[in-house]
Amino acid sequence: MNIWSFWLPSALITLMVVTVIALGFLRGARLRAEAQAQGTQDAGGSTGRRELRIYADQLREIESDLKRGLVTEEEVERLRTEISRRLLEADRAKRRDVAKASPGMRLVGLALLPVTVVFAVLLYATAGAPHLPDRPLAQRHAEAAQLRAERPRQDELEAAWAANPNRPEPPAAEPEMMALIEQLRTAMATRPLDLQGHQLLARNEAGIGNHAGAAAAQARVIELKGDQATTADHVLLAEAMIFAAGGLVSPEAERVLETILRRDPDNQPARYYTGLMFAQTERPDLTFQIWRQLLIDSHPQAPWVPHLRETLEELAEIAGVTRYTLPPIEAQGARGPSAADMAAAMELDEDARAEMIGGMVEGLSARLATQGGTADEWARLIVALGVLGQTDRARAIWSEARTVFADRAEEMALIDQAARGVGFLE
Repeated sequence: MNIWSFWLPSALITLMVVTVIALGFLRGARLRAEAQAQGTQDAGGSTGRRELRIYADQLREIESDLKRGLVTEEEVERLRTEISRRLLEADRAKRRDVAKASPGMRLVGLALLPVTVVFAVLLYATAGAPHLPDRPLAQRHAEAAQLRAERPRQDELEAAWAANPNRPEPPAAEPEMMALIEQLRTAMATRPLDLQGHQLLARNEAGIGNHAGAAAAQARVIELKGDQATTADHVLLAEAMIFAAGGLVSPEAERVLETILRRDPDNQPARYYTGLMFAQTERPDLTFQIWRQLLIDSHPQAPWVPHLRETLEELAEIAGVTRYTLPPIEAQGARGPSAADMAAAMELDEDARAEMIGGMVEGLSARLATQGGTADEWARLIVALGVLGQTDRARAIWSEARTVFADRAEEMALIDQAARGVGFLE
């Protein structure tokens, strides 16, 4: 259910009720103002204002008579009590008159009460879930954990997707290409140790939309490579498995994603699919946490960015995060260079290194200046500026970071370590 299908009608009902109440108050205020302007009669026909003025004059006369000795203290006290009683009665009469002066608004307000109740009941019956019991947060998390543990396995998901009548048709392949792929399949069945052959088979199976076949071939590639298998190899396997399951993340695919993130916690495809897995197992709050930072870190042209920008605001509402706004597109990709980026940059000549790191550095610097960031991000910026030869700027960033993290010893140690790496500390 779209969250606006519930909250927008509710907000309109609230606005209607508040408007009617406000109009009632405004009408009462207007009637009182008219009564004061007339000076003799208010909206209900009473003479409250004149009486109030007379009683006030009487009190002043009593005080004057007391000063001249014409009345005693006991008489003054008795007269004050009587006049005060009349003042209170006049005020009550005035309030009754004003209340009687706007019966139309009262009738409208009374009529809206049952209408509001009936509308609220109908709205909840259609947009809500009256058949569901209360589900405390701890219970929802426990149910989500159980759902995650009881997900169908990879082979079950692949079979269900293959039998799905709504499954999109794979791209058409030339008959000659299909014949070559069939020959390759037969050859690999008899040559299980042919690494290059299995790599070629994995690519071609993915190319014709046979993702289950691609996953099987890629799994064999990783098995043959052993410890030499790269993070990219595991990403290819995870994607093939997820595509073969119709976009669902199976327990087996999740284990591959965990392997990737152990090797490279910043790996963006693995972070995207991990967030997708949590969304599929009723933990949109965790999905929001992962995808929120992923969007900031991703290049605007990354294939998952459109999906993130379409869903993150709604995810924020579901997760209970208020006032979330999507970052501007120009702020994306501002994560800054990682250790791997820096190591690769050191192998380049000066101009190529500056071109490679410069864009990432500027994006990260702008984000830290406007939004802040973690100690690790500040440390990356210091090191990157040092590599680029911008030592004055790196020193200024180091000084600013020491102020930001002055009361956090662990983060300060990370900042100083980065400064030591570029020669600011011994």
